[in-house]
Amino acid sequence: MKKIVLSLLFSMFAQVWLQAEEHRVQSPSGIIEIRVNVADRLTWSLFLNGDLVMGPSDISLSVQNEGVLGRNTRVRRVTRQSINQVIQTPVYRKSSVVNHYNQMTLALRDGLGVVFRVYDDGVAYQLNTSFKKEIHILDEEANLVFPASEKAWVPYIVPRPFDPFSTSFESTYDVLKLDDIVADSLIIMPLLIELGNNRKAVITEVDLEEFPGMFLTINNQRNGFRGRFAPYPLEEVRGGHNNLQSIVTQRADYIAKTKGTRSYPWRAIAISQNDVELLDNDLVARLAAPNRIGDVSWIKPGKVAWDWWNDLNITGVDFRSGVNTETYKYYVDFAADNGVEYVILDEGWSEQESLLQIKPYIDLEGIITHAKNRGVGIILWAGWLPLNEEMDKVMALYSKMGVAGYKIDFMDRDDQPTVEFYYRVARKAAQYKQLVNFHGAYKPTGLQFTYPNVITFEGVYGLENVKWTDYLDMPLYDVTIPFIRALAGPMDYTPGAMINANRWNWRAVHSTPMSQGTRCHQLAMYVVFESPLSMMADNPTHYKREPESTAFIASIPTVFNQTVALSGKLGEYVAIARRNGADWYVGAMTSWESREIEIDFSFLKDGRYEAEIFRDGINADRNGNDYKRKVVEVTSDTRIKVYMAPGGGWAARLVPVK
Repeated sequence: MKKIVLSLLFSMFAQVWLQAEEHRVQSPSGIIEIRVNVADRLTWSLFLNGDLVMGPSDISLSVQNEGVLGRNTRVRRVTRQSINQVIQTPVYRKSSVVNHYNQMTLALRDGLGVVFRVYDDGVAYQLNTSFKKEIHILDEEANLVFPASEKAWVPYIVPRPFDPFSTSFESTYDVLKLDDIVADSLIIMPLLIELGNNRKAVITEVDLEEFPGMFLTINNQRNGFRGRFAPYPLEEVRGGHNNLQSIVTQRADYIAKTKGTRSYPWRAIAISQNDVELLDNDLVARLAAPNRIGDVSWIKPGKVAWDWWNDLNITGVDFRSGVNTETYKYYVDFAADNGVEYVILDEGWSEQESLLQIKPYIDLEGIITHAKNRGVGIILWAGWLPLNEEMDKVMALYSKMGVAGYKIDFMDRDDQPTVEFYYRVARKAAQYKQLVNFHGAYKPTGLQFTYPNVITFEGVYGLENVKWTDYLDMPLYDVTIPFIRALAGPMDYTPGAMINANRWNWRAVHSTPMSQGTRCHQLAMYVVFESPLSMMADNPTHYKREPESTAFIASIPTVFNQTVALSGKLGEYVAIARRNGADWYVGAMTSWESREIEIDFSFLKDGRYEAEIFRDGINADRNGNDYKRKVVEVTSDTRIKVYMAPGGGWAARLVPVK
């Protein structure tokens, strides 16, 4: 009898002990609330204006020899904090960012800690551990449930044939009901979820350091997504494109090996109540680890004359164009004559497997000297494996020669060692005061704020793809990424095509490529798409034939003091204004659907402005090269009806009238 009573008492005690604890934290205005429950599982839910939009969603961390943290545990301590500060962001789309949030930190009895931050336009949580020795992370559970959601904008991973976790991170979007998402398929972040009533959520991650990137896959209940990670690589061989990549041939049964006391990446969700709010969301800037390099005055954003997209196919010269000294000096002269800050030497200037062996037909010192004399910087393309193998020697040599930075390509992975490569490059390049542009890269995760010399990233299905793709919806993609991919950070889309075609006349051409959509669609990209290092993709011959467009592109800065999202609808159109100094720049783009919108200039200060405007010509639907330029005067009271042709655009520069 005593045994039965004791058993019942123990059972009742266990039930009380495991009864869920609920802890809440709201955003500063109270419109967003997080509720966290701790019992047999650690779960969190997200409420927007009192409506449940996400959750309950499980959180846990599986650690070798330590078990699953976040299961069958209790809260040891709760701390709360409210922060309202201003963060300086000198290499960004605005000079500063308001960082206003409420924070709740839970310390659990099993050694896991969780920090929850709630903003008025998003939420994030971050795990931490405090073990004394190095640990192996077997998995992280991030199961994001959206009970009322039906539709998502899904960028499926396109894996390399040799490794399911190797990809260029360049994917278009499939707009799918959750029930129609392919099971076990890997999805790239950021990912957008429709929440109903025009509300949206965009999932991404921030401070991806010493940890693999997170992919998403549809969960078993098909009411949300769960995180999935590339296992830690154990064996690698040289291979891939031109033997420039490190191919994983064996992976471990864990995803990371790391120090036991640390914080892990932020799991972040931006929230909008209308689409326009997503065009100027600063969640990543707020969450990112602060600047680690100190003085950033030497970092010079700007535009780049680029050789690869146009296949160095210049004409009207008395030398054979190609990867050679004469051609690159010609690009330097074009850049100098048009106020373009940089020229890039893309693949081919060095031997494939060693960046220290310059091709005999490239006089690199001569090119650099010529560029320096003309006020132009030189950026070198680098395959990631050769750079990884000789990083110290490469950066020491080329910084001494005066190279401004590197475009590093074909990583095509985000497992832990690859992520660590990004940080190693950023630190080393900063020591030599050199810029970094990551291509073949995963999405930005805040590294650009921690190391501002990391000035832009690819991770976008950019203009280069029109050289070979059969995808006919680039204008649709162009008015989708400002609401999703751009939220993560700058994207090296490489705009600037001077041959512009409508949907029926466009075709993929390698040496004289053309864009889908109109000339003004391309011009507007330099305002709408954020990239502190922005390519001019077409060749100097074409730019010289189009002096109005070229001068306009060259006049647009690549960083700004202020950004104003004017109007837009996901997948339909976008309009953005940005200020640099006293001047304003406005860009608008549409999908393949023609449309008329109104540009409201109430964002201007008092006074008169001279507006240089580029709009689609009357025949732009037939010939994408057709445009009209005009100069008018505007004030803050001005409203302009803007017609955009199919795949069209509109762009303007506004200068105060003195």
